[in-house]
Amino acid sequence: MLLAALLVIGYAYKNARDAATTMYTPVSKSTKSNKNRYSLDKILDAKKPVNLLILGTDTGAEGRSVKNYHGLTDLMMFVTVNPSKKQTRVTTIARDSKANLPDYPEVSPIKLNSAYSLGGVSETIKTLDKYYSVPIDGYVLVNWESTMKIITKMGGVDVISPLTFDNMGYSFKKGQMYHISGKKALAFVQLRHGDPRQDYGRQERERLVMMAAIKKSVSYKTILNSSFMQSLGDSMQTDLSLNDMIKLAMNYQGATDNVKSDYAQGKSSSVNNQRFGNMEVEIMSTKERQRISNNIRQTLGIKNVNVYKEDN
Repeated sequence: MLLAALLVIGYAYKNARDAATTMYTPVSKSTKSNKNRYSLDKILDAKKPVNLLILGTDTGAEGRSVKNYHGLTDLMMFVTVNPSKKQTRVTTIARDSKANLPDYPEVSPIKLNSAYSLGGVSETIKTLDKYYSVPIDGYVLVNWESTMKIITKMGGVDVISPLTFDNMGYSFKKGQMYHISGKKALAFVQLRHGDPRQDYGRQERERLVMMAAIKKSVSYKTILNSSFMQSLGDSMQTDLSLNDMIKLAMNYQGATDNVKSDYAQGKSSSVNNQRFGNMEVEIMSTKERQRISNNIRQTLGIKNVNVYKEDN
């Protein structure tokens, strides 16, 4: 019986390892905030607080995958986990934030979500560091539509709707709990113009779904589920190895019982882009960016620094 069990575990590990190898895509994270930071594997080995960047792209339509198409990042989210304090902070950054991209001054100012389409994950990390001055230890890039299919593989998640609305043939009422997966989950997160808070309302619903998914997926059993891992396929790209994922599942799961939600609040304005003309953006004040930076750094247990000041 023991031998059979070990063989099953070994088979599951091999399949999970193969899937994780397909997804594994290291990128440059050379930023000022990361300069004296330990590598991700050392942070996880020591069970230290970790800050991960979750990016959700608009890939998925017309068979696009995260491997062969640089779309726009509809979702930009920091997931900051402190296992000793058993705290997790989920912070959303508005995709329409005004940004001057470090490596693309010729098309700046532009919306923050363009950093990925122009320079990939590395440019997104550079730009976020420029404005928020927080270390980014690892990243996960997901195809947002396929993420809904992954949530279905997980058995769905439970969320409480923050407003009453109809979308894609589904109805939701404020304050009511829903078990969502597949198209229903997509309908829950994708509404934008019917939400009185516009993109900020959409961000809130994205955070609700992602927080529920994080709680459910960060487990050893889920990671070694070969069907679940293989379902990620072209829908996910990350610099977390399988061993990194297992360490997170084994040593950080308790922190997901206490999740705080936050977002950067901007002010709507318009800017003139040299290439695209006038565009509507969200301008984040230095004070607001400093608040976000401080909160993330405090969760990580590191000292605060002054964020970059830019004339708005």
